Amino acid sequence: MNAAPAGRSGPVGGRLAADSALTVLAPAIWGTTYLVTTEWLPPDRPLLASTVRALPAGLVLLAIGRTLPRGAWWWRAAVLGVLNIGAFFYLLFVAAYHLPGGVAALVVAAQPMMVLVLGALLLRERIRPLQVVSCLLGVAGVVLLVLKPQAGMDAIGVVAGLAGAVCMASGIVLTKRWGRPEGVGVLTFTGWQLTVGGLVLVPATLLAEGLPGTVTAGNLGGFAYLSLIGALFAYAIWFRGIARLPALAVSMLGFGSPLSATVLGYLVLGQTLTPLQLAGAAAVVTAVVLAQLRPRSTAPAPAEAPLVKAL
Repeated sequence: MNAAPAGRSGPVGGRLAADSALTVLAPAIWGTTYLVTTEWLPPDRPLLASTVRALPAGLVLLAIGRTLPRGAWWWRAAVLGVLNIGAFFYLLFVAAYHLPGGVAALVVAAQPMMVLVLGALLLRERIRPLQVVSCLLGVAGVVLLVLKPQAGMDAIGVVAGLAGAVCMASGIVLTKRWGRPEGVGVLTFTGWQLTVGGLVLVPATLLAEGLPGTVTAGNLGGFAYLSLIGALFAYAIWFRGIARLPALAVSMLGFGSPLSATVLGYLVLGQTLTPLQLAGAAAVVTAVVLAQLRPRSTAPAPAEAPLVKAL
């Protein structure tokens, strides 16, 4: 009996499916950002929210891993930390404060097309028609899923969301291009970037916003959730996914964020789901599945150590 083609079925296909299923948890968690920002965090403080989300989690991981970058990885970690964490967090929160959650998710959803182009330029990956179809189908699904007639399109929020999409796309492609230093686990690698992103945001936070006069228990709970779950846990499995999956496949999993935000609106805020939204959800899921399909000639990604051993 012939072996199953890589990435289609059998043990390799099962491993890819498992990697995709674990990685999609990260954007699903990020989809809760919009709800947490508007319901639990102090109003109009995107820099503070971004800093508290990134820095504590990064310092925890640094203390656990006890490994610092070496050589070229000092500037690489700085670049990735700014793109993946510092700038992206800030722009995400600006979009969340200026736009309804669904519209913010829609604007950021432009990043798979950016990953497709950057992957062709920096990773020399050939753009396949199926990839273009999956990107367009995913964006169309997000439109049906989250965009409503009465949705506001604040210019600041739209620009911030698009800039955040550029940062996220660039971070995915450069992380894929550079990989990780030999012997450095995913948790330590995540800690470098969270710490850099948080440190970059600290002076901007103090100068532009300062510290709030009062902090409620709900604020503390929101900050703790975003730092421990939304940053430490979610980014660890996200960077693991980038190492094991194609760049576009990981990027398309980001559509789980608006899907998660919509489901939370239905479950928590009592919002209703229309037939068009259900059709959009189906289109998003279909697009993500299509993006995970790989050519028969694609070799399987090398196996990595389990996440708990990746320190």
